[in-house]
Amino acid sequence: MYENGINLEAARRVASVLRLAAKRLLGADGVTFVFREGSTCHYIDEEAIAPLWKGRRFPMAACVSGWVMSNAESVVIPDVFADPRVLHEAYRATFVKSMAMVPVGTPPFAAIGAYWASHHEATTNELEMLQAMADSADLAVREALLAPQFDSSRFSGSSPAG
Repeated sequence: MYENGINLEAARRVASVLRLAAKRLLGADGVTFVFREGSTCHYIDEEAIAPLWKGRRFPMAACVSGWVMSNAESVVIPDVFADPRVLHEAYRATFVKSMAMVPVGTPPFAAIGAYWASHHEATTNELEMLQAMADSADLAVREALLAPQFDSSRFSGSSPAG
């Protein structure tokens, strides 16, 4: 359970569905789901042509996902090695050359990143699709939070004043 009440398993279920769709729709070579965990970013799931950072944690201040969540802004990075927000040493051993990342939630509790193995500047349409998936993830995770609060056995058809 994250400090904001988000259940990690619920978040993983949402991520497992959306990561495949995001990768296909964007023509990306990889997609990651990153959750805020205190002062760190926790890479909870990924779908990529090669392993990235699943299960790892990085300081919020040291990575793009942290920047996206802290600033509540999307980012498009056509060259990861030319952008100072990128933790370059974390990318050197990967296929990633370009990326786009969007926040999930208001205030952001997560981020979704799309990665390309070639230099690629995400289009407005691609960024809008990624944000729409992030908005869907936000709704799904929040619904998973609320579901236990609505125990149908509490509603028997009698008046609330009972």
